Amino acid sequence: MSTSLDPQTDTAMALIDDCWNRIGVRGDASCERLSQHIDCRNCQVHARAAAELLDRLLVEDIGDSRYEQAEEPQQTAADLRSLLLFRIGDEWLALPTALLEEITELRSVHRLPHRQNAIVLGITNIRGALVTCVSLAAMLGISSDNLATARQELLRRMLIVRHNGQITAFTADEVHGTLRIAASAQQPVPTTLTRAAGHFTSAVIHWNGHSVGLLDQELLFHTLDRSLA
Repeated sequence: MSTSLDPQTDTAMALIDDCWNRIGVRGDASCERLSQHIDCRNCQVHARAAAELLDRLLVEDIGDSRYEQAEEPQQTAADLRSLLLFRIGDEWLALPTALLEEITELRSVHRLPHRQNAIVLGITNIRGALVTCVSLAAMLGISSDNLATARQELLRRMLIVRHNGQITAFTADEVHGTLRIAASAQQPVPTTLTRAAGHFTSAVIHWNGHSVGLLDQELLFHTLDRSLA
């Protein structure tokens, strides 16, 4: 895990035992698990800490302002849908939190021989397992900034997701955290959104001055499966 530039993340980290900085590869390397895992990022302790950190990040509830104005009773947690909010290029996107397996630092990606595919980048090692790494930017037609600043590079993360038993990795330029939204807060996709991203978007929500595209997970992963075939 990289040093955070977000005070909220720093507070959450203060409550987590970052053993990799004390007795791991970034510390004195005295951890007995290193002989088995070689690198702390391959260890389940590191993975659990990453998941716990995500749980402690900001969770925002987005309801329907019409209910608030009418002073209706607050919606229960069962009425809210949990989404992971992340950014690729200039686009803010969301997927169901239940798909998420892990958020980790960027890993080396090894290209697959004899495969010319802009979507399938190759394979990467996630705690000893080889996982297919894909480019959502290529699939969604989102251009990336190759001149990212040092701060922007620190914000980049690799997201590991599981769908129907298949584990896939992709890179996000920034991960915000978790949103819980009411169904009434979801709006139809504008007809003016004709890019590939619009094709994979099932609804739009407004958050912090941004339009966030809720990705259609079934269509998204169906297309990924076809790219891997």
